[in-house]
This record gives sequence, structure tokens and C-alpha cells, in this order.
Amino acid sequence: MSQEIDAGKPARRQQRRSIVTQQKLLDAAIEAFSENGFNGTSTRDIAERAGVHHPLITYHFKNKDKLWRAAADRVFRDFRRSLAASLEDHRHEGPKERFASLIRAYVYYAKSQPALHKVMVQEASYPNARLDWLIEEHLKPFFDATFELIEELQALGVAPAGNPKLLFTMIRLSSGGLLALGNELKASSDIDTAKTETLDEIADMIIDVFLPGEIRQNA
Repeated sequence: MSQEIDAGKPARRQQRRSIVTQQKLLDAAIEAFSENGFNGTSTRDIAERAGVHHPLITYHFKNKDKLWRAAADRVFRDFRRSLAASLEDHRHEGPKERFASLIRAYVYYAKSQPALHKVMVQEASYPNARLDWLIEEHLKPFFDATFELIEELQALGVAPAGNPKLLFTMIRLSSGGLLALGNELKASSDIDTAKTETLDEIADMIIDVFLPGEIRQNA
């Protein structure tokens, strides 16, 4: 029995090393793709950032396109989970409070993962299969559900009238796009997005601007 246990240890160690290598490559890929875009990033650059041998990219992810999708999948999957958790935590509150919690979660996730908006900006600059995949796999399911929430808030007199899809895009860009400019904001306006109080102020201002109304008593 002990020989069987000992025989399994090398396999488990190899499995753990493999998982660690994959995570290093994904971290490096997220950073590189968000900075330089898909076409401006080489797999050798990713391997160097990860501190691993270049052939390991092919071993774990086959090619650059599959590595990009795996990296984007992690960023946007975790993003959707954080927003879903926020809605669940506030499920017993009113629609305005629930959407306000969504905005706060959006702001904090965008700060913790700058690649969220940087990747979207990189890929949305021209039509491509990666953008199509990102929309169908991650953005559209989340967006469609959010549009319904905004329409409800508009009917209740909380959110301004207008195209709910356009309104959500404005909220989205204010929540995440603004944080993508963190370095510029610090240098030009002395706004430090690394501070918790700054993130809270950003979220509060977005809520005040885009959810200005209170629920009517006869609604």
C-alpha cells in the first residue's frame, strides 16, 4: 500500500506544477494582451513575463488564440461572478439599491482587474472573431439581463428616460473605463484610484448621476 502511495506522489507533484505554470501563463497573458492587444503581443513575451519556457505555451494552450481566450475567459468569468454575488447579497433590497450595489461591485472589480476594460478597448477597435466570441460568451448574456433592470428602474422613475442600452453603456464606461485611465488621472488631476475612498466616491457619483430618482410611492 505504501508503495502505491509513494508512486502517486510524483504524479500529484507534476499536476501541481502544471497548474502553477498555467496560472503564471494566464496572469502574464492577461497583462500582456491588455497592454499591447492581441496582434502586438507575442507568445515569447508572455513566456518571459511568466518566467517559463516558451514551448510550455503550446503544451498547455496549443496556440496564442486559445491562450487569449483562456485569459479573457478568466477575467470576464470572474467579473460576472462578482456582479452575480452582489445581486444575490442584496436580493431582498429594492431595485435601486440592488442596481447601486451592482455599480459598486463593477467599480471595485474594474479596479482589481484593469484588463477588464483594456481588453475590451483593444478588441473593439476593429471587427474580429475574438470580439464576436467575447460578446456571445460573456457580454451579451450579462447585458441582456442588465437592460431589463434598467428598464424597470426607468419605469419606476429612478433612472433617466432613454435607450436603456445606451444608458448602461454610459454607466459601464464610467465605472470601468474611468479606472483604466488611473495613471493619467493621477498625473493630470491628482485623483488616486488606488484609494478606497476614491473608489467609493466614483461609485457614489455614478449612482447619483444615473440613478437620480427615488421610487414613486404609487409605483
